[in-house]
Amino acid sequence: WMLGTLAHDTGEEIAYADMPELEKLMLHRLSELDALVREGYDAFDFKKIARALIDFSNVELSAFYFDIRKDALYCDAPSSLKRRASLCVIRKLFECLVSWLAPMLPFTMEEAWLSRKPDAVSVHLEQFPDVPAEWRAEALEAKWEKIRAVRSVVTGALEIERREKRIGASLEAAPVVSIADPELLAALEGQDFAEICITSAITLVAGEGPAEAFRLADVARVAVEPKLAEGRKCARSWRITTDVGSDPDYPDVSARDAAALREIGFRHAA
Repeated sequence: WMLGTLAHDTGEEIAYADMPELEKLMLHRLSELDALVREGYDAFDFKKIARALIDFSNVELSAFYFDIRKDALYCDAPSSLKRRASLCVIRKLFECLVSWLAPMLPFTMEEAWLSRKPDAVSVHLEQFPDVPAEWRAEALEAKWEKIRAVRSVVTGALEIERREKRIGASLEAAPVVSIADPELLAALEGQDFAEICITSAITLVAGEGPAEAFRLADVARVAVEPKLAEGRKCARSWRITTDVGSDPDYPDVSARDAAALREIGFRHAA
């Protein structure tokens, strides 16, 4: 998936200070893994390295970061900072993961590396990438642990809605999330929580929420009321919004997607 996504990468570097928090969080995790990988190879502890990188790829990339950022990567305009920063971080993720796995998966990582860098000689002639000290961000990680805890309650509520056939995909939902814990509520301030939860909309409310709302035992004082998103389905992003059709030149998409199509010069067939 990273190889396919990086086919659109121009090689642009985004300054760390300009990156969104989610990208900074992934760079922080790379800095943690860098220390683990180097210590693991020094100790010939290949099992520890493999387990850490597999868990990172499955849990934090595929099921979290990539899942959230697919919307920006596929649908944002080329000038979008979020899209450009994501491509920059995915490039760094690719280079780190392939380099780190190369001693254990020499042929597969060589193939991946040369697919991405056809002019290179071999991944096995590369050093492990240098990871800047500024990527370490323990406070940011602690903040996102709170965000992910609230997200887990939303995800749990939507799983029930899917199971009961009330929705087909999370983008059909616009849940109301009641949060009585002030620290959790503060962590979500300024975040696009609908994007993080992969819903078309979301409403945050301070308070305990109704008794019938969905709750998780291990995330105290968070309650979720599943609601259906209002509006029409965007033919491009599949989000359900009330501004689909607001642009006369692009009647089947949302305003965000219409602006992106205009920027890339897309024209409807006559």
